[in-house]
Amino acid sequence: MVLLVQYTLIFASVLLLVALGGCFSEHSGVINIGLEGIMVMGALGGALAMKYMPAGCGSVLMVLAVVLCSMAAGCLFSLLLAVAAVNFNADQTIVGTAMNMLGTAAATMIVKAINTVENPDNVSSTIQYFDQKKAFQISLGGIELNWFMLLAVIALAVSFVVLYRTRFGLRLQACGEHPQAADSVGIDVYKMRYAGVLLSGLLGGLGGVVYITAGVSEWKFENGVAGFGFLSLAVMIFGQWKPQRIALAALLFGLFRALSNVYTGFDFLVALNLPSPVYNMLPYIISLIVLAFTSKKSRAPKAEGIPYDKGSR
Repeated sequence: MVLLVQYTLIFASVLLLVALGGCFSEHSGVINIGLEGIMVMGALGGALAMKYMPAGCGSVLMVLAVVLCSMAAGCLFSLLLAVAAVNFNADQTIVGTAMNMLGTAAATMIVKAINTVENPDNVSSTIQYFDQKKAFQISLGGIELNWFMLLAVIALAVSFVVLYRTRFGLRLQACGEHPQAADSVGIDVYKMRYAGVLLSGLLGGLGGVVYITAGVSEWKFENGVAGFGFLSLAVMIFGQWKPQRIALAALLFGLFRALSNVYTGFDFLVALNLPSPVYNMLPYIISLIVLAFTSKKSRAPKAEGIPYDKGSR
């Protein structure tokens, strides 16, 4: 049971961070299908920070460097979507899909190049961080937690305040609901949409490094992030684009994802004699079922995915 709680909180933290990122982007009116690619690039930034930070630099400095590098990498990569969708009015779904493929391919190529330079016989896409990972771990009542969980809770609180209690948040939502009306009262729709996409990059990149440090001490980047970007989109939709509901949805989906890691610890699940791939598929099956029953009632921002041209006002 302890392991179930531990893994549920870890995976829920990943889903919460990435889904909140998608929430900011879509409230601005830009569909961010590229969260998967953003997660991979954020994971790469964090993994490289762990790899090159000097030994003995201290836990605080290590955590700070990894968080900043992962967020910066995710933010820079999300610029591709911002430029294509905002400046060139490109199809946002196609751009996001291309980003997902590019993210995994680029990360794999970069890591292989780094490993080959260090050792010509090493052509793997793996980065190891055995000792560095210890800087993130906390033991609380027999449960191994990490600082990323605290960051996820902080991100949830800040997201709620920013979206519903600040001028910026209200303007962001106005651009996602009716950009022409927002523009008519002096709101720069382009800047707000850029802000929404870049915020999704920051949070998505952070979610990427949280994912690759969940229970493992190395990551093979050609594996990507196992569809967690798309699962985060399901969490966001199920949560109705509202931070508090997204948090509850993240816990639900995190629970089902955690079962695939710890189901052998429950006798009644072992007695079912189901093959392990069934448990690995469980969160994705649940997401399909949930979306099938809730998508008709979902109320997305009205201007989501609709390009905006200042000249059309």
